[in-house]
Amino acid sequence: YFINFAGVDEQKVENSFGYVLDSLKIGKLMRAKRAVFHPASQGKLDRETAVKLTEERLKILADKIYENGLDDMIVCPETMGKVNQLGTLYEVLELCKLDERLIPCIDFGHLNARDLGILKTREDFEKIFLSIKDALGTDRLKSFHSHFSKIEYTTGGEKRHLTFEDTVFGPDFEPVMDLTVKYGCSPIFI
Repeated sequence: YFINFAGVDEQKVENSFGYVLDSLKIGKLMRAKRAVFHPASQGKLDRETAVKLTEERLKILADKIYENGLDDMIVCPETMGKVNQLGTLYEVLELCKLDERLIPCIDFGHLNARDLGILKTREDFEKIFLSIKDALGTDRLKSFHSHFSKIEYTTGGEKRHLTFEDTVFGPDFEPVMDLTVKYGCSPIFI
């Protein structure tokens, strides 16, 4: 978690810009099209201040992406699994509204863990799909990025990643696949 766009240490924030830009440069050499990153940790800041700082700095990041000729790359802020990390679904979607190059990385396991097992029914998953569509439109819904694993959690959110054989913590993968087909999506799943 070297990247923290809500950091209070300006040098660490500058380093965060560099880490993302370096990843995009290397990714471009490898013919990758996307780079995923964890946007921020709340740290000792109140949530609202941390979100505002992250938004301001992602606007700067977008400018730096264009200045460095990397605007053909897609940058994906990821939903996070720990409560003290910025990365609720709503926060990530709001960040993605800042620039068309920002596409959400929806980590269903993280969302399930941070909200203590909220993803149980097909309708629970569908709310995520509809939230993306409502916030960012159909094109970005169809091309979202996704990480998927089952994740053990505690009251603080994510504890550890598990295999698909887990039957206790979830979430299940099948509803995501059904909804991917229903909405005509072609995301990248990791």
